[in-house]
Amino acid sequence: MTLFPVLIHGAWRPSGNTSGVFQAENPSNKQRIPGEFPVSGEADLEEALAAAGDAARRLRDVPPDALADFLDGYANEIGADLDELARIASEETALPIEPRLKTVELPRTMDQLRKAGAAARERSWRRATIDTAIQLRSQLEPLGGAVVVFGPNNFPFAYNAVSGGDFAAAIAAGNPVIAKGHPCHPHTTRRLAEAAWRALQRSALPAATVQLVYDTPLELGLRLVSHPATSAIGFTGSRPSGLALKAAADKAGKPIYLEMSSINPVFVLERALKERSGEISDQLLNSCLLGSGQFCTKPGMIVLLANAAGQDFARDLAGKFAGRASANLLTSRGPQILEYAVKALREAGAELLTGGQIIDRTGYAFANTLLSVSGEQFLRESKHLQTEAFGNACLIVLADGIDQMVEIAGRLEGNLTGSIYSEIAGGDDEAYRRLEPVLRTRVGRLLNDKMPTGVAVAPAMNHGGPFPATGHPGFTAVGFPASLLRFSALRCYDNVRPHRLPTELRDDNPTGKMWRMIDGEWTQRSVGAR
Repeated sequence: MTLFPVLIHGAWRPSGNTSGVFQAENPSNKQRIPGEFPVSGEADLEEALAAAGDAARRLRDVPPDALADFLDGYANEIGADLDELARIASEETALPIEPRLKTVELPRTMDQLRKAGAAARERSWRRATIDTAIQLRSQLEPLGGAVVVFGPNNFPFAYNAVSGGDFAAAIAAGNPVIAKGHPCHPHTTRRLAEAAWRALQRSALPAATVQLVYDTPLELGLRLVSHPATSAIGFTGSRPSGLALKAAADKAGKPIYLEMSSINPVFVLERALKERSGEISDQLLNSCLLGSGQFCTKPGMIVLLANAAGQDFARDLAGKFAGRASANLLTSRGPQILEYAVKALREAGAELLTGGQIIDRTGYAFANTLLSVSGEQFLRESKHLQTEAFGNACLIVLADGIDQMVEIAGRLEGNLTGSIYSEIAGGDDEAYRRLEPVLRTRVGRLLNDKMPTGVAVAPAMNHGGPFPATGHPGFTAVGFPASLLRFSALRCYDNVRPHRLPTELRDDNPTGKMWRMIDGEWTQRSVGAR
């Protein structure tokens, strides 16, 4: 059987010291997919880190336009291979080719690569600051070493370690990337890396700017994030894995940017429920079960009032959950993970309204599941009742009034998103005024009258939030140029001679469009110009 090579130091070659092999599996039929992939050992990682260090030094002399040209070229390579990429990813994930993979996720992936390139070319993300009176100048610059990116299983393109937002941001900021692929879709990741490699051959970037290993043993993954040659880490995945990596990185003083878990609470205020109960119910159904609930922004908790309207809403939504066919899950572990989460919620006092069991069929599946708990019980067991059910399961919390809703919001852990539905005519405004300030501090993105599952790749987007949704509340994993800031360092130049300064900090504006802070004013002019 074919053992696929790794991409290290600009070349596809056999793994140096394989500590094992693995195969991908088609979750729709539980069949192994031909071809084996290496679990890389220490030699692969050491060589990749050394090559990345050399690439980082060479990237200092590469102009931003060359970074942008590579990212644009990579997007074009993906665009030329849409059909085969979508087919391979569908086989490995059971996600539908249309519209999910080919029409939605692949175009988004190409778009974010191009937007990252545009940010690199425009350069304002560097936040160049010039104080002429004291000859002090500073800006954000590349880190000087490898950025290690860990990709998740639920977005084989848009968050892939070798094509996703973390990858694009790290490259646009001028850093080499070592991609650690997800073992659930290695064929997809290999195909993407081949496209990146082709684009790299035509670019002015060092050959080791992009490297790929498919998997590592746990202890080597921990060593990789804490290695002296690693400059930063981007991770999207489960909380247990993220926290283990964070502990290793923190101990070594390495910046790590994590997206781990989120229940994304949706609060439906009293008059909104009376006004458009059926509409909100349908929106929740579609958002909760989109992609079988395997979205980091899936609504996992709905907070309503425990009145007749709230009880009716819960029964109606349970009926809709039961009536919708369950989609396949991404992995063989998906049903067990959901079974464990539902058990934890029930042990904490939640009542099962529908679903709750593994479905025995050709693919991996779990029954669409809805649970309910009183607001009083939630407050007693708030920690356990915030167990993330990653998949097609959701918890309704029935509060006895707006006071208890506010108290529930105050017990929430950090989340990526939080939504509030209120009456269009304004009848819920006073309740909103009380709830919003508490919820605002618990979420990265606050929504009104909208489900959170759409994440626009736009400059104002914050795909982040307080711990444990992420490891740091001050950064976003989506949106350019803000996402580049994670993979940069602030460099200051004190009385450095003009010809020795980086181009962006010299008197002349290098592009004529770059925004710089000159003597306290954001401007596009050159120093001394009027």
